Amino acid sequence: MTTRFTKDHEWVRLEGDIAIIGITQYATEQLGDVISVELPDVGKSFKKGDEIAVVDSVKTAAEVYAPLSGEVIEINDGIEDAPQLVNDEPLAGGWFAKLKIADKGELDGLMDEAAYAKHIA
Repeated sequence: MTTRFTKDHEWVRLEGDIAIIGITQYATEQLGDVISVELPDVGKSFKKGDEIAVVDSVKTAAEVYAPLSGEVIEINDGIEDAPQLVNDEPLAGGWFAKLKIADKGELDGLMDEAAYAKHIA
């Protein structure tokens, strides 16, 4: 599985033509404790860069942007009930949504782990 990152601190992990998305550990550290997450509706389509979710934390509210274009096929209801999962497991149990990817070529504009590490250094 390949994980890619955006400059806005979203991550995307591919499983075939399905992209699992969430926010990075760095993003959760900047936000502080997450108190709620507003997720997209299943069946809704987004273009790369569209606002796909909103995270409310003790410090601020932050938009989460779609790292790739696609249709939402599943959301992680668990983080609506237990938003601390976003802080505890941002790259695992704290994922936000799964998208059926419209254009795999959009992956080329995303950073790999090494490039993202430099971006946040």
